[in-house]
Amino acid sequence: MTATDQDHLKIFAGTAGQSLATAMCKHLDFPLGQAETKVFPDGELLVKLEEDVRGRDCFVVQSTSAPVNDSLVELLVFIDCLRRASAKRITTVIPYFGYARQDRKDEGRTPITAKLVANLITSAGADRVLCMDLHAAQIQGFFDLPVDHLTASPVLLEHFRRILPTLGPTAVLSPDVGNAKTANMYADQLGLDLAIIEKRRHGPTEVHANNVIGDVNGRTVIMFDDMITTGGTVTEAARIARDRGATAVYVACTHAVMAGLAVERLSNPTITGVVVTDTISIHGRLDALKDKLTVLSVARMLGEAVHRIHHDLSISALFREGMGPRR
Repeated sequence: MTATDQDHLKIFAGTAGQSLATAMCKHLDFPLGQAETKVFPDGELLVKLEEDVRGRDCFVVQSTSAPVNDSLVELLVFIDCLRRASAKRITTVIPYFGYARQDRKDEGRTPITAKLVANLITSAGADRVLCMDLHAAQIQGFFDLPVDHLTASPVLLEHFRRILPTLGPTAVLSPDVGNAKTANMYADQLGLDLAIIEKRRHGPTEVHANNVIGDVNGRTVIMFDDMITTGGTVTEAARIARDRGATAVYVACTHAVMAGLAVERLSNPTITGVVVTDTISIHGRLDALKDKLTVLSVARMLGEAVHRIHHDLSISALFREGMGPRR
């Protein structure tokens, strides 16, 4: 970054974006903006900027991860703070977008909370959104402002291409039919065979895995997903793969949500390795997995996107370099 950039560009971080924003700034050789978030005894938040942003192009990095509501409100307050301090443009960098799974009405009398959150971010005063691996790509259309949607797949692919020669015969496994499109993309990019676990529903709460389409016997299998929440699906898929003769099982995702019993389930010896990115801060949450955990950084990708947005350069050019959008 040039001295001119330092005069006109500011990158700030909310509480849930500190480590990632610091890594982004390190990649850009650019100082992180100074701001403070205070929490009052009654639970209210106050965001205070420690430097002038009048007329500046401002980016605020904040994943709306657990505690989801606190992180979301802090992001909204941060946006309002920047707007009232006369920032020229405000781009919210949301590596992990909470409430993304509430993107439609599955049944009567339920909200579409992903749309509500998009409305709140827009109303708070954001001018642009930069996010990564939305659970449902159509959420881009929930915003009435420009959205740049990146994917962590190049980072994950780079890692597995590097270690693939050490894994022996390998296949990509989709834990269910719904994930098959994503699994097929990774299999195609890595030049591997694809296997799919077929599930059948028996009643409203009972699901059984009846069949594995494809061959996993004597192979290492890799499962890819956008997020791991409770870990139930991937651990059950790992058990089935092992029962069908898989020699090792690797699980990879963009967002390490890891709620409930996820860490305990992933500690099961049926899973050989867990690969995640830093869209959500780890902060000791996954210590029980440290012997099998690999954390990859998306800081370079997000930093390059910030650089391009600031200079009004094409984001699609970044996609052509292998950092493609998730459609």
